[in-house]
Amino acid sequence: MTSRLTAVILAAALLAGCNDVASKNQAGAPAMPPTGVSFVELAAETLPITNELPGRIAPTRIAEVRPRVSGILVERVFEQGSIVQEGDVLYRIDPEPFRVQVASARATLQRAQAVQLQARQDADRQKELHERRVTSVQARDNAIAALAQADADVAIAQAGLDAAELNLHFSEVRAPISGRIGRALLTEGALVDSSSGVLATIQQLDPVYADFTQSANQLLSLRRSLQVGALTGPRAGEAAVRLKLDDGQEYPQKGRLLFSEAAVDTTTGQITLRGEFPNPDGDLLPGMYVRVLIEQGIEENAVAVPQQAVQRNAGGQAQVYVVGAEDKAELRSVETGRIVGTRWVITKGLAPGDKVIVEGFQKLRPGAPVAATPWQGAQKTAEVAAN
Repeated sequence: MTSRLTAVILAAALLAGCNDVASKNQAGAPAMPPTGVSFVELAAETLPITNELPGRIAPTRIAEVRPRVSGILVERVFEQGSIVQEGDVLYRIDPEPFRVQVASARATLQRAQAVQLQARQDADRQKELHERRVTSVQARDNAIAALAQADADVAIAQAGLDAAELNLHFSEVRAPISGRIGRALLTEGALVDSSSGVLATIQQLDPVYADFTQSANQLLSLRRSLQVGALTGPRAGEAAVRLKLDDGQEYPQKGRLLFSEAAVDTTTGQITLRGEFPNPDGDLLPGMYVRVLIEQGIEENAVAVPQQAVQRNAGGQAQVYVVGAEDKAELRSVETGRIVGTRWVITKGLAPGDKVIVEGFQKLRPGAPVAATPWQGAQKTAEVAAN
């Protein structure tokens, strides 16, 4: 009995000693240091609403070169694919038949003028004789009528000469507009007339149009936001339009918005818009696919965070860490809107003055102490957004 009591006392003493040692070790253990993070302090900004829409390039003017008289093509003057100016000779139709017509019409006019001269002399003579009461009134009236008929014959002959000269002029097929001419569709030796079809096509490519489409619902939403004052729209004629080529490069020349259609395509629910772009180097060709960047409004007092600061939970909810009270991490749910450059526009959950953690949040948990320093990439991100 005595030995059993002694063992119990020794065990209790040993347990108390272990607890004292554990308490001393726990009291003396150093606390976890704050996690180093980088943050951006949000500020209210004025951000443009820029939409990227699909489009195609179209010429500003297009003209089909057609013959206006009948004849044999004897010469093609232009070089295929070259730039031609309005009035340049493109084709020549055999002019000899038209020169003969001009000569015949001129001779007819000269004959009519000779008859007119004789009729005028007779009319003057009959008037003089009538005043002297030598001839009858009927003779005078006949002479005056003959002069009027001779005047009409001269006018008819003059019109015939004008028509013949016009046909001779049309034997040279000229460019109706300035622009780039395509391939020749007929060659020398072909018999052509006004129903022969197109000889070539000319397209004016400086400037060019960019026709693009936008969802009617999206455009309606923008207009409603403008009406309630949530957005500020660009001034009339000042909507900025830019192009992004198929390879992802941005076209250096800026354009201007011309108009939007007043009707919605019933098959696609899209509205067609048109922009105009300078094309001095001929880089933009008709039919080319492009992405059109159009500024359709300005959002006042917006807040945006770098994309890398936003994470999502298992349910897809966007979340960010912010530097909270006493420099402790706070996990906050947010709603993201559109992307501007490399940043998300936050529509709900953040306010100007919040410090959003951009780097180092991967090691955090809510309530963890942080050692926060300003993010070094904030200036670069602001420059990208400004451009």
